[in-house]
Amino acid sequence: MTRPHVLLSVAVSLDGHIDDRGTERFPLSNAEDFDHVDRMRAESDAILAGAETLRRDNARLLVYSEERRAQRKADGKPEFPLRVTVTRSGDLDPDLRFFHCGGDRLVYTRSAGTTVGHLAETKTFSEFPEILDDLGARGVRKLMVEGGTSIHTAFLGAGLADEIRVAVAPMLIGQATAPRFVNPAEFPGGPARRFHLEDVTRVGDVAVLRYFPKVTSERA
Repeated sequence: MTRPHVLLSVAVSLDGHIDDRGTERFPLSNAEDFDHVDRMRAESDAILAGAETLRRDNARLLVYSEERRAQRKADGKPEFPLRVTVTRSGDLDPDLRFFHCGGDRLVYTRSAGTTVGHLAETKTFSEFPEILDDLGARGVRKLMVEGGTSIHTAFLGAGLADEIRVAVAPMLIGQATAPRFVNPAEFPGGPARRFHLEDVTRVGDVAVLRYFPKVTSERA
């Protein structure tokens, strides 16, 4: 069975935060980078975000460009990639925008019950590799993972990420308890492991770095 290529996408401040402590999503990126993320979504077969990201941001995980959606249809693909969320409890608000727009939705849960079974296909799982196996069986070849912290930590901790796209914003959050890219964890190879840096691109005032975490970089 072929698992999908897993791309983790994240925007961080210079001091390593992905958000501030406010109740609204803090805009770290810029319009050019948002458009680049929209292009990557359009090139993906599925987009995944954790339940906490849906709750905090009321995220829809859509491709917003009409031209890109039209191109997907012209290529014989669904207008929107499969949209996926992961929840431990199965407790999700049925009014979240994720459940009322776009194309197909899929919920992976560790609970036998869920509050949104009438709005999306639901499937139980125990470990994250099972999610990739199931998505691969559904024909998903490229999976874009958009967080949040616990989801990125789980994929990296299990050695499941093939690529990381980090957009570094020119600002400082400066709040000790603000969320970060990942939580403390035992990552494959430990702190001595150096990922391969594939390229660096300037997108307006944002620096975009692409890392291949399954490839070990040579020390200079």
